Amino acid sequence: MEVLDILLSASFWAAAVRIASPLIFATMGEIICERAGVLNLGIEGIMVIGAFAGWMAVYQGAPLWSGVAVAMLAGMLFGLLHATLTVPFGLSQHVVGLGVTLLATSTSYYAYRLILPEVSSPPKIEPFQPFEIPILADIPIIGEALFAQTPLTYAAFGLAALVAFALYRTPLGLALRSVGENPAAAEAQGLSVTGLRMGAVIVGSGFMAVGGSFLTLSAFSSFFFEMVNGRGWICIALVVFGMWQPGKAVLGALLYAAFDAFQIRLQQLPIGNVVPYQFFLMMPYILSIAALIAMSRRAEVPAALMVPFNRGDR
Repeated sequence: MEVLDILLSASFWAAAVRIASPLIFATMGEIICERAGVLNLGIEGIMVIGAFAGWMAVYQGAPLWSGVAVAMLAGMLFGLLHATLTVPFGLSQHVVGLGVTLLATSTSYYAYRLILPEVSSPPKIEPFQPFEIPILADIPIIGEALFAQTPLTYAAFGLAALVAFALYRTPLGLALRSVGENPAAAEAQGLSVTGLRMGAVIVGSGFMAVGGSFLTLSAFSSFFFEMVNGRGWICIALVVFGMWQPGKAVLGALLYAAFDAFQIRLQQLPIGNVVPYQFFLMMPYILSIAALIAMSRRAEVPAALMVPFNRGDR
């Protein structure tokens, strides 16, 4: 009965939507990269630099939305580095991605210690506050879950809709998907494979960084080490779970977030005094792996994903 009460509570679903929001931002960025044929394993570090850059900008006096813009710019800079090394130079996307993650993470930590050398506890800022949409917010359960969130949560779902529309309803989306499926054919049509892939990685990395900034500007009010906590790797799994489709990836993010919110509440029940808390912590990952295995069997990977392209190749 207590479990059912959790699943039927508005606060549970509101928490699930809130937890899913940064994942949606980052997953949309990864989908853009991979649809163009580039695997971006720098996502974890890019989320960290986005979380730090956005928070630091606001801490220094910038408005919240300016902090989001700073975070996106920081992510795009690291995306430019990733794109330059992997697209025109054709270096290993695995190695470059991991290198970008290490560089971005270390840069964030170094900058934090450099700017705030004497701080023992992370300074706080005033984050985005929930904004209730009139009338819709009064709907039982759904209202609190979907229509009483912070502006960045609304932006996350708006971005997912925008990415889906752009990929499947615009010439740019068609061009992007073509360089991820058959870059030689795309080049024969006069498209710049290098330009499209680099642009996709840069823009996608910007969205990943915004996902990181959600943690400091919306979910929490300060930056602390390890706050991203593997969310970037979860987003890579969500891309596969969603079969490189934005809509299904959003559902996957909500599913993972629901598992995460559920395990937190389970720890507060009597069973939490009997079962070690580590079991609850691993629940979202175990269930996500099971769902990933089930969905990945039907997934169609972009044909040119991780395949370098040299102009003139056929």
